[in-house]
Amino acid sequence: MLELKRLSYAVEEGDGRLGILNDISLTVEEGSLVVFTGPNGGGKTTLAKSIMGLVQPTAGEIFWSGEDITHLGITDRARRGISYGFQQPPRFKGLTVRKLLTLASGDERLSKDRCCQYLTRVGLCANDYLDREVDGSLSGGEVKRIEIATILARQGKLMIFDEPEAGIDLWSFARLTETFEQLHAAGGATMIIISHQERIISLADEVIVVGEGRLRHRGAPAEILPQILADTLGGCPVLTKEAKAQ
Repeated sequence: MLELKRLSYAVEEGDGRLGILNDISLTVEEGSLVVFTGPNGGGKTTLAKSIMGLVQPTAGEIFWSGEDITHLGITDRARRGISYGFQQPPRFKGLTVRKLLTLASGDERLSKDRCCQYLTRVGLCANDYLDREVDGSLSGGEVKRIEIATILARQGKLMIFDEPEAGIDLWSFARLTETFEQLHAAGGATMIIISHQERIISLADEVIVVGEGRLRHRGAPAEILPQILADTLGGCPVLTKEAKAQ
């Protein structure tokens, strides 16, 4: 189980401090699939990076499987089964896709068949990609899918995906949503996905709307999704409703 207690993150701005995350508390049950959604700049990515250790909160605590990991580094969190997929994944000149998958899996004898399984689940053919370097010759969408395949190869207990749909084609997106659905059905991992896509949101056990660094609303997709889809004027109705209530 993942538990955040009064998590905050602020940066210096001019003569004061700007709150990016403001007193966030939430619990994500083991084996659940949770989607963070909401307007751009609302704090979703910062919240996810705080969980991975890429951002150090200025206040609050983070617990994973009952352990306080607030001050652990990225490597130690990864050793505890936490994985993170970036909006814009890094490239690794000189490192092949096969080697990257091998490193991610921790199995030096990772077979081509296993590599093929991971790549197929994100819409890539192993024969076309295993011996290619993860460098500038690949498109942004290809690098994105390869990164997601490495997360699958790690078989972590907590998988965080930041807008996994970004930069990939519709066919690959369909394969990806099937993969998320299968992972969730298998119950082997807890998943947090940052997304604005209806198809991904509909897979969630719970949708959490993040805006202005706060948890504005949370509930089942059947409750949250119609409100999001009804927005055609640029303002999130969930956030608007919250603002009027305050």
